[in-house]
Amino acid sequence: MSNYLVPASSTTCAPVKKLVTTSRWSMSLLGMVSVFMLAGCSNSQDSADDSNSEATEATAADTKEVLRIGTEGAYAPFNYTNADGTLGGFDVDIANAICDDMKVTCEIVAQDWDGIIPGLKAGKYDAIVAAMSVTPEREQQVSFTDSYFSNALVFLAKKDSSFNPSNSDDINAHSIAAQRSTISSQWLEDTYPKANMKLYDTLSNAFLDLGSGRVDAMISDKLPAIEWLSSPSGSNYVLKGEEIDINDNFAIAVRPGDPLQAKFNESLANLKANGTYDKINQKYFTVSAASTSAATVENTEQPAADSTAQ
Repeated sequence: MSNYLVPASSTTCAPVKKLVTTSRWSMSLLGMVSVFMLAGCSNSQDSADDSNSEATEATAADTKEVLRIGTEGAYAPFNYTNADGTLGGFDVDIANAICDDMKVTCEIVAQDWDGIIPGLKAGKYDAIVAAMSVTPEREQQVSFTDSYFSNALVFLAKKDSSFNPSNSDDINAHSIAAQRSTISSQWLEDTYPKANMKLYDTLSNAFLDLGSGRVDAMISDKLPAIEWLSSPSGSNYVLKGEEIDINDNFAIAVRPGDPLQAKFNESLANLKANGTYDKINQKYFTVSAASTSAATVENTEQPAADSTAQ
């Protein structure tokens, strides 16, 4: 006979039946033994069933699809990096809501703007949700979903500045900040090729130089500009001239031919239909579109996002 004990989980109820039919033990003793052995078999089976159930649940959690989203993390209020290193903003909330609707796990990572499309093409993430404007040049590299936000451009300068963007000579005579590789800088370069542009890797750095007086004016997307005007750094600045409508729409970018494009469009439609989109929009954009004309806004009372002072 082996000296090793058989694990409880490996026992079955078959020996119990054999014992009942073949044992020469007294009936009373046999009954006690049978009860304990049957109870042990039952408990072992229950434990095995519980273990199998937990294993199944763990496997289901482990195999849940992960959707990787790239954003910039430096473009408040659309996307920004909090003091603790977490990402926040309109884009981040939209991405998380889409993942919830698609019943997938959302993994959002930050990527410098200049490398955000190359990162997508290299497979670092599955999609870009980063206030990216749809342009013919970008459409040659990526596929875009339906639009999830419409944008306009504005100029900013000090309140007492004589800068008038409706005068082309005025634009050419002043140094103007803009973020590199954005629709703002592209529009300024195409429209005013003689303009003295100062380009920055992030919008925050462009605002920093504007607030420090190292440039005379700045061109930006409208809502980030309004966000900055509501901060202490922007309190002495205003929007100058009329806002510029260039039919600029933000959309999610995916690799060409990716089935995610259709899935994103379906989820975006769901978010707009069930009210989730409106709730997210109101969280970040409390100033109505009608009250943000560049000709009338001097300094809004809109609360600044966490990253305004970056």
